[in-house]
Amino acid sequence: MHYLQAGKFTHLAGEINALYHEAAVKMGLSDSAMNILYVVCEKGDACSQSEISRLTGISRQTINSAIRKLEKDGIVYLAPGKGRNTLVCLTERGRAFAAEKIFPLFDLENQIWNAWTPEEQRQYLTLTQKYRDALKHLLQQRFP
Repeated sequence: MHYLQAGKFTHLAGEINALYHEAAVKMGLSDSAMNILYVVCEKGDACSQSEISRLTGISRQTINSAIRKLEKDGIVYLAPGKGRNTLVCLTERGRAFAAEKIFPLFDLENQIWNAWTPEEQRQYLTLTQKYRDALKHLLQQRFP
């Protein structure tokens, strides 16, 4: 990829991240807390901390800190999961918060997704996965 095209990709990714950050701020959340709630809602009111880390790329330490704040605010509680896993679960207050803040974000994303043709959706997923896989492979080679 020519440098200018790579720069454009980086710029677009940064702008998208900034938009999600702006949404988090408007919700009164840190980026980490919004990502945690997003995944928990996507999974249906409960999700293991390890799965949240895997799906978001957020470190377990950062997840733990954000969860402690969400617990203090009465949004989530922790429950034992399978084996050593701990589940992050929405409280009643958390469900109400999600209905007001997180699910409308899902709706916005679905509006965008549904405006694309099935071919555009397939291309987006295919190319994004291809980029991720190549980046992972090359990073492992460069920084073993």
